[in-house]
Amino acid sequence: MIGNISNDYGYINYSEEVLGNIIGVSTMECYGVVGMASKNATDGLWELIKGENLSKGVKVHSKDNKLSIELYIIVEYGTKVSVIASNIIQKVRYNVENYTGLKVSNITVNVQGVRV
Repeated sequence: MIGNISNDYGYINYSEEVLGNIIGVSTMECYGVVGMASKNATDGLWELIKGENLSKGVKVHSKDNKLSIELYIIVEYGTKVSVIASNIIQKVRYNVENYTGLKVSNITVNVQGVRV
């Protein structure tokens, strides 16, 4: 379990896959994102992930109940990468903190490719 919250009623534990899916869906909702990128370990190539396993392009680390998120994305040709990354950071931070109650310390967006 990567995220834990306790209150008067009990405990809530979030798995890495659940957080990865929330982050992946939030990323795909942003304009200019074609898909998430997943590294193929055998070939060393990056493959495009569109809808099924969005959590493969997400790495989540937890320290002191604060999340550190690393995203691997592929963007659309002709869009400004800095604007896309800024939108992703804002949307992912907002959605994760509102849906789960966990705090996000930092988000790193890695652009792995450009798709026409």
